[in-house]
Amino acid sequence: MSATTTARPVSAEETGRRIEEILDRLSASGEPAGAAAAEELVRCLMDFYGSGLARVLHLLSAAPGDPLPRLLGDELVASLLVLHDLHPEDRDTRIGRALDSVRRHDLEVAGFDERTGTLRLRAAASGGCGCGSGTGAQEAAEAALACFAPEVRAVELEAAPALLQIGTKTR
Repeated sequence: MSATTTARPVSAEETGRRIEEILDRLSASGEPAGAAAAEELVRCLMDFYGSGLARVLHLLSAAPGDPLPRLLGDELVASLLVLHDLHPEDRDTRIGRALDSVRRHDLEVAGFDERTGTLRLRAAASGGCGCGSGTGAQEAAEAALACFAPEVRAVELEAAPALLQIGTKTR
């Protein structure tokens, strides 16, 4: 499914009935641990989607104007859209959005391997010492990418080139 297609209509009543039937079957199976785990799973999913819907409502009512940028910029809402293949932005745009959310590390994309899902990043040239952003940058990028671009399965941070100092010879 893509953002240009619509999701199959789902009846809340029918879905609720199906969930109850499945939980009842698991309870009747005689494995209390399995039934308890299934109930916990349903609670976790309900909490996750409930939080997402609450966030959508908050972002829609937060300010006048086009709410789409606010929705797409929110990690929880974006992750729900990506999870269901409903996000209207392409992968590269979402990667850029993720890196924007950790801009203090000043990272730029060096390349993406479609086959492995590996994103190569490097510290952007900022006129500084050229010493890169360190492991904190990679961890921050990985966390942001998990929400905005989960197709990125690995992040590699390229070492910044060494800065050569060229001066005049003094006598």
